[in-house]
Amino acid sequence: MTEKNYFIHESSYVDEPCEIGKGTKIWHFSHIMKDSKIGKNCNIGQNVVISPNVILGNNVKIQNNVSVYTGVTCEDDVFLGPSCVFTNVINPRSFIERKEEYKQTIVKKGASIGANATIVCGYNIGRYAFIGAGAVVTKDVPDYALVVGNPARVLGYVCECGNRLKENNNEYKCNVCDKEYKIVDSNLIPRE
Repeated sequence: MTEKNYFIHESSYVDEPCEIGKGTKIWHFSHIMKDSKIGKNCNIGQNVVISPNVILGNNVKIQNNVSVYTGVTCEDDVFLGPSCVFTNVINPRSFIERKEEYKQTIVKKGASIGANATIVCGYNIGRYAFIGAGAVVTKDVPDYALVVGNPARVLGYVCECGNRLKENNNEYKCNVCDKEYKIVDSNLIPRE
């Protein structure tokens, strides 16, 4: 960390080496651990822990009380709601070290995870997906999917702007921004 073109609150700890992008803000009582990579213009809320080797893309917003554990990658424009939870070991025991068994979790571009949601390790969150508050993710989440419940299940689809899409014969439209989508090979994709 040579040139400081980001903000770190005086109550936070940043271990070296790590990368922090221009314009990023790290707020009260947070801990950024070594070998993590944080992109440009991120906002890291109060009491957040970023573990070693975590990767955050650009414009990632992390609300208060979130721990992002080793094995997690958040692509650009991801939103992590207050107190959402990641895991990285599928069968933890305090008396058995399993650091070599950490599972990977990728939160893809534009996805949002609601407050108090739990993301079980080893599963990926699709592009622009929306995880409802309190949901427990136990399998991969498709692009644009709106998932809720325990275990999380697909309730519908959301637009890139975050609003729920209306369905008509496998065609989907956002009533807010007018963007249109279609199902192709069981995947929702934007219409061209």
